[in-house]
Amino acid sequence: MKIITNRLRGLSFTAAASLLLTALPAWAVDPFTLRDIRVEGLQRVEPGTVFASLPFRIGEQYNDEKGSTAIRSLFGLGLFSDVRLQVNGDVLVVIVEERPTVADVSFSGIKEFDAEVLKKSLRDVGLAEGRPYDKALADRAEQELKRQYINRSMYAAQVATTVTPGERNRVNLNFSVIEGDVAKIKDIRIVGNQAFSEATLRNLFDLDTGGWLSWYTKSDRYSRAKLNADLENLRSHYLTRGYLEFRVDSTQVAISPDKQDMSVTINITEGNRFVVSSVALQGEYLGKEEEFKSLVSLKVGEAYNAEDVSRTVKAFTDYFGGFGYAFAQVEAAPEIDRVNNRVAFVLRAQPSRRVYVRRINVEGNNRTRDEVIRREFRQLESAWYDSDRIRLSRDRVDRLGFFTEVGIDTEPVPGTNDQVDLTVSVAEKPTGNLSIGAGYSQADKLSFLASIKQENVFGSGNYLGLDLNTSEFNRQFVLSTTNPYFTADGISRTFDLYYKTTRPYDAQGGDYEISTPGVGVRFGVPFTERDTVYFGVGAERVKVDEGDQLPEAYRGQGGTYLPATIGWARDERDSALVPSDGRLQRFNTEFGLGSDKRYVKLSYQFQQYVPLTRQYTLAFNTELGVGKGMGGEPFPVLRNFYGGGLGSVRGFEQGTLGPTSAVIGSTTGETVNIGGARNFVANLEFIAPFPGAGNDRTLRWFGFVDVGNVFGESQKVDFGEMRASVGVGLSWISPIGPLRFAYANPVRKFDGDRIQKFQFQIGTSF
Repeated sequence: MKIITNRLRGLSFTAAASLLLTALPAWAVDPFTLRDIRVEGLQRVEPGTVFASLPFRIGEQYNDEKGSTAIRSLFGLGLFSDVRLQVNGDVLVVIVEERPTVADVSFSGIKEFDAEVLKKSLRDVGLAEGRPYDKALADRAEQELKRQYINRSMYAAQVATTVTPGERNRVNLNFSVIEGDVAKIKDIRIVGNQAFSEATLRNLFDLDTGGWLSWYTKSDRYSRAKLNADLENLRSHYLTRGYLEFRVDSTQVAISPDKQDMSVTINITEGNRFVVSSVALQGEYLGKEEEFKSLVSLKVGEAYNAEDVSRTVKAFTDYFGGFGYAFAQVEAAPEIDRVNNRVAFVLRAQPSRRVYVRRINVEGNNRTRDEVIRREFRQLESAWYDSDRIRLSRDRVDRLGFFTEVGIDTEPVPGTNDQVDLTVSVAEKPTGNLSIGAGYSQADKLSFLASIKQENVFGSGNYLGLDLNTSEFNRQFVLSTTNPYFTADGISRTFDLYYKTTRPYDAQGGDYEISTPGVGVRFGVPFTERDTVYFGVGAERVKVDEGDQLPEAYRGQGGTYLPATIGWARDERDSALVPSDGRLQRFNTEFGLGSDKRYVKLSYQFQQYVPLTRQYTLAFNTELGVGKGMGGEPFPVLRNFYGGGLGSVRGFEQGTLGPTSAVIGSTTGETVNIGGARNFVANLEFIAPFPGAGNDRTLRWFGFVDVGNVFGESQKVDFGEMRASVGVGLSWISPIGPLRFAYANPVRKFDGDRIQKFQFQIGTSF
């Protein structure tokens, strides 16, 4: 028997291979034909794994070069800490020693992280249950755990690894962590500012030295990414106010010896304030110089504004793109006069070549089907590149509400000079929504509202919703489903199935009940990119069980209702969840068809959001409604508008404004609210960051003024009868949905009004 190699325990693969090659002459054997190959030392690794790595087979010739290659291959698997080859006659014996396998990974002392989160981060560095173990891997794991804590400003975190051998050459790893306290920012200094106070500049930052809500915002925890974003805000502040040569010279971040306190110092040079003296165009503008001049945002005689420069360059590029020039180059070259603090701009343009879109690719949609995204595209494959259509396509995909991010990249096609590919990248978000509401009144007591909605069922883009009302006196079940692309042209179809019951508010003796089963279908027709018109028809059967305490107005309201609707909607808000700019309009007309109930009902809603600053928003909402009976019949009471409460005039109990009806058989003159055929509501809100929350838009407070009332069909809308309230509220985008609290104080009320000052709801606006 002859040993071909020495033991190479503890060496890396590269070192082992080098040692083998240098010692090869001492191990040389004469080439021979292999009669058999045996493997010894395996415990968990399959023999086939070893045989597959060998560069020779039984019946083939063996030599030293093949032996060296075999050792390199086996070490390269990363499964063995020792490999030897022995020759016994014409039999080769492969002797291996397996590296230990990780049997279990556990943590002790962790509070900041969930164990699964840390296990995932360790898998990224190669350490996981079932994988081979070595000391270098454990060291990398320790460093990764420390990095995770540093990302959360816990610089004092200490990690110790305990390795416990187990049976079958396995080891258990335990990472013992002493987390320590969070390092907090104690001081932020800006050095070199003269034009603006340090307090003004610090207000631009999301990072701060903490406040009473820092436990929620974590704004006093240092983050390099957040600091970079703050520096960009600082730079933008100066560059949009004329300081063309502003720069951040350096940033120093110091941590105290106990790793608990951090200090950030930012050194800046403001430079002089420059005024735009002139703007000139040079280059090729497709014979449309006047059209391009109208796109210039720079204003001669006003302070330099970097946003105006960027806006102008983008407008030029987009305008070129509208003609198919995807790679147009536009440069805004400044000519600086430092003596007079003036700057002249020369806009140089080169449209380059016109291109086609060869292919549109979609990536990142693990759940949503490709067709759901592609059908929103207005840029077509094999058509001229059109930046306006591409931008519109991106906006339409974003407005689906299925994604947190939507981006479109343009990539040249290799080997051509007139084709590009578009890659649509999306990041999906959960599209299910659970909304819960609650209220308390002397009439309804404690009532709950709930809805479960899925806006992207099975990734199809279809909507499915279930609404429940469990109030003791008003209950409803509504099931809705919408196919937004019932036709290829984008006509939507919605089915509604519902069952509603109403019982008397007086729980001491009333036992009447109004039940309303119904079904409806609606179609939405997109007339423009922002305007949709809705058509619908339905059928419902209203049954009035005339028991005790029945309001007189409800008598005779039973029968068959055949409502037909025509509506219009336009949504131009910048966000459906936390809007700060834009407008929303809705108009709806409902006709009562058939012989039982004939009527017309009109409603209009208008919302406007006005951004006062980056942090403050003024919001206005108004709703108008009017109903009219047809054929000499009065407007059906069961189609009335209701006022009061959330979504109307806060501070008054839900649905208690407007006309009342006497109760049949009442000896005390009791009345109940029945709503009215005419409705007016106006809301004004001032929205601001919550104190201590900095620029966090998920937590904001608002002050509001509400005005409104409901009137009967024969009544005039009398502004002297309007109810009004003022109050404050809290808006929080919580993990379970948008949550709004409101505390309202009625400032205009009348005898008999039912007051409810505190109200809240999840999943609502205004």
